[in-house]
Amino acid sequence: MLLIVLAVIVSVVIFASFCVFFDQAVLTRSGTIYRVKTDKKMVALTFDDGPSEVWTPLILDELKKAGIKATFFMIGRHVKKYPEIARRVVKEGHLIANHGFAHCVMLYYQPPEIEEEIKYTEHIIKEVTGVTTKYFRPPKAWLRREIKEHIKSLGYEVILWSLNSKDWVNFNHKKIVRYLSRKVRNGDILLFHDSGNVFSTEGGTRNQTVKSITLLVKTLKEQGYEFVTVEELING
Repeated sequence: MLLIVLAVIVSVVIFASFCVFFDQAVLTRSGTIYRVKTDKKMVALTFDDGPSEVWTPLILDELKKAGIKATFFMIGRHVKKYPEIARRVVKEGHLIANHGFAHCVMLYYQPPEIEEEIKYTEHIIKEVTGVTTKYFRPPKAWLRREIKEHIKSLGYEVILWSLNSKDWVNFNHKKIVRYLSRKVRNGDILLFHDSGNVFSTEGGTRNQTVKSITLLVKTLKEQGYEFVTVEELING
């Protein structure tokens, strides 16, 4: 029994270390947009897993202060739960995108399953905000090549990211900004979260995420970067 417990603990530690120190999206970027090739000093700031009743409004406040627009990849279930916050995102000029209904890992989804997931979430977002989504980000980044092609046939672009803030680990915001500002390049797509924690898409704290925004915008603007939505980045 003790050996089983130790094996479980070791497995959890290994998995946690993998998640913290390696970005799994690197393995599944083929057939997606994760960075845009451009000579312009533009980057796209994106937030996953919202909206959150607590953290999304605080993030929106910071974005407004900074005078920039971002892209929010929203979970359908959360849009149904917090419709007024989803509407605020649109009202303030940010881009809403599709992150599926329940944040399920979709690696083994078949075409009918992925279509239902995306289209149902699209319907919810349209009903709440009036926006028809056309950008999709799979939870945890995992998708098979043939499923990526099927998603494109639905009129969607699959969007990943080139720089991961790892804000779900709750690193200090100064460390997050220091890391991103050292790695950033033209056309980068930056990943943050406005809801959830390590084990759930709700709860947790995004306090360091909120604190990161002002410092990140100041730091990258000093380097000459402009913040745009994913759509603006793609359209150049």
